[in-house]
Amino acid sequence: MLKEFKDFIAKGNVMDMAVGIIIGAAFTAIVKSLVDDLINPFIGLFMGGIDFANKYIVLSGDVMAGTPLADARESGAAIFAYGSFIMAIINFLIIAFVVFMLVRYVNKVKAATETPVEAAPEAPAGPSELDVLLEIRDSLAKK
Repeated sequence: MLKEFKDFIAKGNVMDMAVGIIIGAAFTAIVKSLVDDLINPFIGLFMGGIDFANKYIVLSGDVMAGTPLADARESGAAIFAYGSFIMAIINFLIIAFVVFMLVRYVNKVKAATETPVEAAPEAPAGPSELDVLLEIRDSLAKK
């Protein structure tokens, strides 16, 4: 069983997946900063100063108006944090777009490096069925 486990871990796909997960986690931190620090201020500017990250509705409990989302959550109140959800959607769309562009670029590079498969030379065409039948007819006619 230990040998099978070693074989499983040593496969290239497992290692590629592990590297992908690590890079994905680091990339998520970059995208979170991009959204929180660069995109949200512009969205807030165009939406009249609205900060989506702290937009929520109190479903039950006592939370004073204007309380930051983190403090509202700590108070134990039931919070419907739609602003966080909107930010998660924006994060997802940015990550999906960047991954799409990366895959598109990799596919172009692969296509450029692949050598076109040369057409195999056609085998010399043998006589057609009609040619064979005519040859048989001619050889029978000579006898």
